[in-house]
Amino acid sequence: MRSTGSWYDVKDQEGHLWQCRLKGKFKIKGFKVTNPIAVGDKVDFDIEDKTENTGIIVNIKPRTNYLIRQSVHKTAHAHMLAANVDQAILVATLFFPRTSLGFIDRFMVIAESFRIPVVLIFNKQDLLDKEIADYQNELMALYESLGYRCLATTATDGHGLDAVKAILTGKVSVLSGHSGVGKSSLINAIAPELTLRTKEVSTFANKGVHTTTFAEMFEIEPDTYIVDSPGIKELGLSEISPKEISHFFPEMRDLLNQCRYDDCLHINEPGCAVKEAVSEGTIAMSRFDSYLSMVGGQDNRR
Repeated sequence: MRSTGSWYDVKDQEGHLWQCRLKGKFKIKGFKVTNPIAVGDKVDFDIEDKTENTGIIVNIKPRTNYLIRQSVHKTAHAHMLAANVDQAILVATLFFPRTSLGFIDRFMVIAESFRIPVVLIFNKQDLLDKEIADYQNELMALYESLGYRCLATTATDGHGLDAVKAILTGKVSVLSGHSGVGKSSLINAIAPELTLRTKEVSTFANKGVHTTTFAEMFEIEPDTYIVDSPGIKELGLSEISPKEISHFFPEMRDLLNQCRYDDCLHINEPGCAVKEAVSEGTIAMSRFDSYLSMVGGQDNRR
C-alpha cells in the first residue's frame, strides 16, 4: 500500500496493515531498478512481531504489469512507479504549471509498452482563458482520436469529478503527472476523508512543489484503489529501444507494415509511410516531434 524506501505498508487479506521489510536483496531479471518492490505488488510475508505489527517480505508474486521510468539520478537504473494496475491516469495542466506535449507522449509510450490503458485529465479549467481553452479542446480531440479517454476537471469547484469517479470505480488506477498539477487536490475532492497534503504552485518558477514524497495506494471504495505517485519532473524511457518506440504510437503502429524497409526508423528512409502520413497531416506534427525526440534520445523529458 505504501513504500518509504526501506519499509513497506502491506495490507493482508483481512485488511490489517503491517510494517514490513524486504528479506535480503530482490533482483528483477534483465534490468536494474532503484526499488525492487512497488506499490501494488502482491507479496508473501512472515510475521516478525505481532505486537509491533512488523513483518518480513519473503516473496514478490509475478506481476501482471508495471509502470516504469528511467531513474533520474541513476541513468543505468529504472524506477517503478506502480505494479498490477488497471489503468494509468496522467493529470496535466496547460497553465500553472505547463505540461509539455513531449511529456504527455512519453508517458503514453511507457504505458503502451506495458499495455496499460491511459486516461488523460486536463485539470485547472478555471485558470484557462478562451485561447488556451480552445487549444486544450484541440488536444483532447487529437488524443481521443488515438483512443485515449480525455477529461477536463477543476478540483476546486468539482467540475468533471463525476466522470473521474466513474472511470476509477472498481479499478486500480495510478495517478501521475508533474508536481503542482493537482493530483492530490483531485483525490481530496473525490475522497475528502483522505485529506492529502497539498501545496501552492510557485509563482516564481511556475512549477509545482513536491507534496507526495512516496508512492501510496488508497482504497477509496471497495475494490477501488488509487495510487498517488510523487510528482514527476522528468520521464526517461526505460526498456524501450529506438526501433520499438513507433510500436507504441497507435497512429504509427497501424502503418508499420507499409514502410518500404522493415527496420524503418521513420527519419530519413525513403518509402516511409509514417513520414508520408505526417506530410499529409494524418499524423499530428506534435506527435511526430515527440517521437523524434525519443528516438534521438534528446533530453526532452519535461
